Amino acid sequence: MATSIRLEPEVEKRLDFLATQTGRTKAFYLRELITRGMEDLEDYYLAADVLERVRKGEEETLSSTDVRRSLELDN
Repeated sequence: MATSIRLEPEVEKRLDFLATQTGRTKAFYLRELITRGMEDLEDYYLAADVLERVRKGEEETLSSTDVRRSLELDN
């Protein structure tokens, strides 16, 4: 899928330098950044959604005591 983004001039300059110095394409590094960063973004934003539901009382929570009991860790 083709996608275009607008980069700040300083970021594009750094990307150009990296590509030139390593002999790889800018597209290679952009794919790397997206692939490696996607997991962090998913973790952050999905966790923020859960936290909001917890704060609103819409998400069930358990105390550590309840979890240990349900997993029979105290026996």
